[in-house]
Amino acid sequence: ATEELITLIWSFIVSIYSIGGLLGSLSAGYLSVRFGRKKTMLLANIPTVLSAALMGLSQLCGSFEMIIAGRLFSGVGAGKLAFLPVISNTWESKISPRKMRGFANSTSSLFWSLGKAIGQISGQRELLGSQPLWPMLMASCGLPALVQLVTLPFFPESPPYLLMHKGDQEGCKKAIRQLWGEGHHQAEIDDIMREKATMKNTKILSVLELMKEPAFRWQLYMIVILTATVQLCGINAV
Repeated sequence: ATEELITLIWSFIVSIYSIGGLLGSLSAGYLSVRFGRKKTMLLANIPTVLSAALMGLSQLCGSFEMIIAGRLFSGVGAGKLAFLPVISNTWESKISPRKMRGFANSTSSLFWSLGKAIGQISGQRELLGSQPLWPMLMASCGLPALVQLVTLPFFPESPPYLLMHKGDQEGCKKAIRQLWGEGHHQAEIDDIMREKATMKNTKILSVLELMKEPAFRWQLYMIVILTATVQLCGINAV
């Protein structure tokens, strides 16, 4: 292959990750409402495991197409996970006792940063970034996904989701008892009911409606600017 063709293929491998991320993030919101927070996190791990298998076996099969497909599925999984800080933080905060919610939310950001640091360190040539070991590096993303697939089914669904979206009051009480132990938890259930009543009077805006709404214009500008410039602030180095 010519150098130009190799550069084109490599560019396609790099950029298709973003396309997968777009597809994954667009579906995550719907899935979180349709299937719940826990099941959405489980579903998000399936394309990641598939991606790890494709990329890990690509050298053995001598197929760069497997890397392209793996990067696409990896992007889909990452797109869901990019939306999942909202989903997972919501799930963590809802299943945590009230006094532990702040701690549970803060640990999520800590482990996201730790995961990025481990990935960047592992990618060094002295470790897994060498020619014989790079398939292992690319397949390593499947390990945490497998751990979640095995462990998450043993955790209950978010009590607010069961009560607010499914109307399952008994399931909500059972989840609360499983999470927080036996006891009187009526105060927490009353809080969920008040939140449900508040949400009934709140209109859910689509992305297009949000962009057209003048009241949210400056907040939207701020989010876009912060998101666009976060890579320039040195957070990856930290």
